[in-house]
Amino acid sequence: MVLPSMGIMFALAGTLMARSLERPALTVIRGRLRRLLPPFWFWGVFVVMAMLIHDWMPGRQIVYWIVPLGDPPGNAWGEQAWEILWYLRTYLWFVLLSPLLLKVFRLAPVPVLLLSLSPILVLHFAWEPPNNRFGSALTDLATFLFCWLLGFAHRDGVLQRLKPFAVVALSLAAIGYGGWYAFTRQAETGSYDLDDIPLAQACWSAGYVTLLMYAKEFCGIDFARLTRFRRLDRVVTVFNARAVTIYLWHEIALILAVPLIDRFWDVPAFERYLPLESQWFMFGIGWILIAVFVLLCGWVEDVAAEKKPRLLPGGRAATSGGRAATSGGRTATMGP
Repeated sequence: MVLPSMGIMFALAGTLMARSLERPALTVIRGRLRRLLPPFWFWGVFVVMAMLIHDWMPGRQIVYWIVPLGDPPGNAWGEQAWEILWYLRTYLWFVLLSPLLLKVFRLAPVPVLLLSLSPILVLHFAWEPPNNRFGSALTDLATFLFCWLLGFAHRDGVLQRLKPFAVVALSLAAIGYGGWYAFTRQAETGSYDLDDIPLAQACWSAGYVTLLMYAKEFCGIDFARLTRFRRLDRVVTVFNARAVTIYLWHEIALILAVPLIDRFWDVPAFERYLPLESQWFMFGIGWILIAVFVLLCGWVEDVAAEKKPRLLPGGRAATSGGRAATSGGRTATMGP
């Protein structure tokens, strides 16, 4: 709740999509699919093979492991690895719908933006979507539609023309309602996790991200100067170029961190001096494993972007993509 990261991600993605659609729509969509699907297929091979080894028998729905327009199927054993794919599915649908959404948005930017919260209100109060792939996709699209269109507004300069009082008042109202709704639903969900409460997620993210983007425009905040710091610029470059890899492999890294830390207890020095019971220690080990996956598997994003494979952007070229893929495959297959 302190930082609604998913809402921010969809808003930034909407901004970039609006900019990209200054080119022909089909070219943009093909480019997005080319950048997204090969890393997904590469990751999916290991996850699917691991589930097959653990008694999973796929049906016709395995087609969603090729194009994730719906939630790909899997078994309970691998659920923690593949449950993150809802974001890729939702992002893919937004990409496909963006040419139409952008045209509708530009007809009446502010009214369309305000009305974009209507779908999640309808799904919550008027019509309950079916408990299947269609219902899940519809709920996620409705939850983050406002944030995606807010990205359009940011790109088109709509936010600059809005009055501060109206923006702040409406944003705080959305945050207040989203927070109230999340806290009053704790008994139903067992937590305040916005991911488990779509209406709270939609309202909290809408208010928070609006204030964030409006503050940037109103105050003239510009982060371009930070590129003068070479190390920081290199970190941002790596994260940008390996975003899909980090997202796909981060859950597996956290899964692997648990049995790895269990082995640390067998070493007396580690048991005595390391905070093995701390969630922060597991978090740190998870990031180390993410870095390993970036080195082993990130080159797939270079191939998808039709670039020369590299271990890290700006670093030396990967000498053998095949060796990196094989090593990453063993780690990912054995880990979960």
